[in-house]
Amino acid sequence: MSPDVPERRGGVPRRRRLLLKLLALSVLVSACSVAATAWLTAHVTSVAIRQTQGQTLTDDAHIYDTLLGYAATHHDWRGVAATVRRLARGTGHRITLTDQGRHTMVDSGAGATHVPLPAQASATVNPLSVDGTPAARADAGDSGHTGGEPATAAGGSPAPCSPNARCLPDTRSPSPAAAPGTDSAVPAAPSAIDPRAVGPFLLPAAERADLRGVAQRTAACLRDQLNVSVRVDTTPSGRPVLRPARSGLYPPSACAATALSRPTRTEAHALHRLSGLVNACLSRRGAPPVRLNLDDSWTRSAPGTARGEHVVADCVEGARREQLAPYVAPPALLFVSSPQRAPVAFLDLSPGNLTRIAEVTGLVILVTLTVTALAGTRMVRPLRALAGAARRMTEGDLAARAEVAANDEIGDVAVAFNSMAERRERSEKLRKAMVNDVAHELRTPLSNIRGWLEAAEDGLAVPDNAFLTSLLDEAVLLQHVIDDLRDLSAADAGELRLRVRQVDLAELLGQVAAAHRGTAQAAGVALVTAVEGGAVVAADPVRLRQAVGNLVSNAVRHTPAGGSVTVTGRAGGARAVIGVTDTGAGIGAEDLPRVFDRFWRAEKSRNRQTGGSGLGLAIVRKLVEAHGGTITATSTPGEGSAFTITVPAQP
Repeated sequence: MSPDVPERRGGVPRRRRLLLKLLALSVLVSACSVAATAWLTAHVTSVAIRQTQGQTLTDDAHIYDTLLGYAATHHDWRGVAATVRRLARGTGHRITLTDQGRHTMVDSGAGATHVPLPAQASATVNPLSVDGTPAARADAGDSGHTGGEPATAAGGSPAPCSPNARCLPDTRSPSPAAAPGTDSAVPAAPSAIDPRAVGPFLLPAAERADLRGVAQRTAACLRDQLNVSVRVDTTPSGRPVLRPARSGLYPPSACAATALSRPTRTEAHALHRLSGLVNACLSRRGAPPVRLNLDDSWTRSAPGTARGEHVVADCVEGARREQLAPYVAPPALLFVSSPQRAPVAFLDLSPGNLTRIAEVTGLVILVTLTVTALAGTRMVRPLRALAGAARRMTEGDLAARAEVAANDEIGDVAVAFNSMAERRERSEKLRKAMVNDVAHELRTPLSNIRGWLEAAEDGLAVPDNAFLTSLLDEAVLLQHVIDDLRDLSAADAGELRLRVRQVDLAELLGQVAAAHRGTAQAAGVALVTAVEGGAVVAADPVRLRQAVGNLVSNAVRHTPAGGSVTVTGRAGGARAVIGVTDTGAGIGAEDLPRVFDRFWRAEKSRNRQTGGSGLGLAIVRKLVEAHGGTITATSTPGEGSAFTITVPAQP
């Protein structure tokens, strides 16, 4: 393998394997999809749950407020059935009203009377003691009553000006009960009585009409003189009140109408009775009397304390309940349930949910495509490099290599490709060299034969015994090269047939030494054999003798006069070892790995004195491998070389 082609050892690390990368990519895409689906489902479900819970709370608050308004404007529950049925149809809930003893008064679930009521009531409907629980659970900003009506004091008059219900400051004059020289009026305390419970403060039609006319004239005056936009609202008692269109303070003007702040005949009568109830309560508790105003504030007749104001507030609240009790329905228990309501489909295909699904799906697809494109690009880039290198090699560029640095299976393929390209380039060089060598080896004897024949034809050479001997030597050399090439071709094709049998190693090596002793003596080289007695080898005697003979011939040829060639043989266990050692010039370390290559020679000049075609050692290796053995070579320049053959001792 060429030095510029890296070799992998131990395979691809586990974390670098392409399969694991693909699995990791699949897991990443799946995780993104699952996470997006889970988030989308959780988000849509939580939104649906909040919407459902909000709708349920809104329905409960609406039912409670409607029934509370009914109780505040009716003195009993006899006509509430129609209202309950309407609410049940609108909300899909079962609505049940019972008295304090849990005796059913109205039940919208006509076919579910056998279903027991819950242990705890949803709320207590009592306009004189409003249960804030349903309203508190409703949406923020719900004032506790419907219809957009402004909150009023117990007497049905407008409540004092506040940030949530502002009055125009010049439309209200001091309360008639607040006489000059007395303390200022104490504002009314927060009340638990429903503002729609007005009782005796409810204005008759004539008084309503008079007050509304005054309110409309005042509003028109304010628009004309102060350019102030106001609206005329009506309280549950029927009294009109002016509300500014936007917040702010406005200076007094001639538009002020005292009639809007003075009690009417009906209100004065009800206020007088309420004041009597309040002062009777204060008298019982040892507190001085007060003057009650239309807005439920009061004016002290003597300096008061914080405790005294608390006593007055308790008496005012109690007096209002006593006064309103005959005008409102008695307390009732409200039960709201949904036993037959269809389950809510949290993942409904509403336009909003469809938009969310489309957005999340698009995001997941975008992320998946991005990740896949990045991963695919990283995987395809080395494949493109491999394809480009293969095309260049196909076009004849044998030096083409795949520049791939990946440490995975694709990297392994690139390394294998580069190794193959290196081997192919080297094989091509060897093939060209072999063709040149074959042409040279065949050309020399053929040229000699042709030269001798042309000389004889021209009468320049006498065809005597010496002439024929020369022609025979060249023909034998030519036949030898052809036979070597044929043997190599048969070995490469796996068609080299062996006739294996038990061969006496001493006898076989003796035959080889006898065949080459004459050549060795002529070259001045001593040929020595040393074989352990009784050594037997399983081999084809002809082919094994050919292999050892090639080694001996090669050793004699490269050993100078006075040197020696030693042939040894021994058998031990299942293997037999044959060694051929010479004292020649030796082979350099850089050339030693190539001694078994075809047509390779340490002497590049092709000197005929050394002879040989460069195929002998290549044939030796093929013959040894055909026997299932191995051959190795060691050499020290200037000292000689040693070749060792190892073959099976048993068939």
